[in-house]
Amino acid sequence: MGINYIVPEYRVVRDPDRCIGCRVCERQCANEVHSFVPQTGKMAADDAKCVNCHRCVSLCPTGALRIVKNEDTFKINANWSNKLMQEIYRQADSGGVLLSSMGNPEPYPIYFDKILLNASQVTNPSIDPLREPMETRTFLGAKTKKIQRDKDGKIIPNASPYLELKTPIMFSAMSYGSISYNAHESLARAATELGIYYNTGEGGLHDDFYQYGANTIVQVASGRFGVHADYLDTAAAIEIKMGQGAKPGIGGHLPGTKIVGDISRTRMIPEGSDAISPAPHHDIYSIEDLRQLVFSLKEATNYQKPVIVKIAAVHNVAAIASGIARSGADIIAIDGYRGGTGAAPTRIRDNVGIPIELALAAVDQRLRDEGIRDNVSIVVGGSCRCSTDVFKAIALGADACYIGTAALLALGCHLCRSCHAGKCNWGIATQRPDLVKRLNPDIGYKRLVNLVEAWTHEIKEMMGGMGINSIESLRGNRLMLRGVGLNEKELEILGIKHAGE
Repeated sequence: MGINYIVPEYRVVRDPDRCIGCRVCERQCANEVHSFVPQTGKMAADDAKCVNCHRCVSLCPTGALRIVKNEDTFKINANWSNKLMQEIYRQADSGGVLLSSMGNPEPYPIYFDKILLNASQVTNPSIDPLREPMETRTFLGAKTKKIQRDKDGKIIPNASPYLELKTPIMFSAMSYGSISYNAHESLARAATELGIYYNTGEGGLHDDFYQYGANTIVQVASGRFGVHADYLDTAAAIEIKMGQGAKPGIGGHLPGTKIVGDISRTRMIPEGSDAISPAPHHDIYSIEDLRQLVFSLKEATNYQKPVIVKIAAVHNVAAIASGIARSGADIIAIDGYRGGTGAAPTRIRDNVGIPIELALAAVDQRLRDEGIRDNVSIVVGGSCRCSTDVFKAIALGADACYIGTAALLALGCHLCRSCHAGKCNWGIATQRPDLVKRLNPDIGYKRLVNLVEAWTHEIKEMMGGMGINSIESLRGNRLMLRGVGLNEKELEILGIKHAGE
């Protein structure tokens, strides 16, 4: 107690009439919230340790537990919120940088929620996806500019390397180390069954997962962790990570406590050493430098694999994307400011970057204006929360979407935002063996498959309602979108009309 006391954000409410003292909550809580008091024969809870992961609530056999928002608060002040006051107390106590997980929670505008879809009525008949074919297959990579034929009239294969997706959804970059072995296995198996791709993140690829290489995107980040010839050769595509939405302009950091065993071997760094990715690539300070790395990776893989360049959504993203499209990259991945991560400086996460909807529309329009849109495909991420977000992103100009947080939610994540502590009670963002085993990959991968298949069905229904039978006809078709509650500048950047127009 005293000067460094911070009021707990949540309270554990235990119904004494229902609690039977089975101690399941005590065994299941990695944060050591619950404890048994021998003197009273009753269970107690340390509210200050609770992160509201709901593990105890979901597994209590008698339903005796609830986690509620703590009503105890500082005096209300519109300028100094409870959150800001507590953050100052923490920094005054520790002298450290504030860390946070799982994306920007601040109440900034969500433009997906202010965009509505058009629909067919009388003059443009709708299509029934249950009875008529609907094409969700998507190809990522540079488009062939012209068809070439030999002297016999047969087409000469001249397509650039590309990725073929059965549906325009991929699992975004999450490194082995930031998430568990079982979580990675679930993502890899689901991507293989769905005919899509998952991204290794910047932590290398565990030997066990090379068998899923045909559905794997490997990442080359500034730290170059786990990058070697076999790693590049086994993948379907290579992604150069220049930035990410949760922390634009900032490098990565996986604490040494997580660099153990297979993680150490996969990342090719000593056990116990912090894995720190520099903010910049120390060999890239211009588009020309980026082009050199793009072609170095193409040369290393005999020009057989598409190269992706991933950037964070920032104010000059359209100009940056224009340069990337000319660098030789086949795909541009753009990550919006609501992108999730295992650990990010709180101030960066909550204040840097721009919404993915505005960044996407600006990039698509810039590349069209310059006549180079077909040189690259565009993949976007940063809080694509449901099938309608994916659908609207494609109509704004994306070829496909990365999903990360949604995939983790399907695996059991409860967004308790404590990934950086390594005590994930659901076995996802942890390396503790006793916690990792809580995620069964046989169940996890199937839940991911169910999620993507459900979204795909919903995408087909929305396409049918618009009278569209191909995802290609939706891409960049902003006539199918209308805005509500948006000002003229926002509508201009998005390239859509207001509802009623």
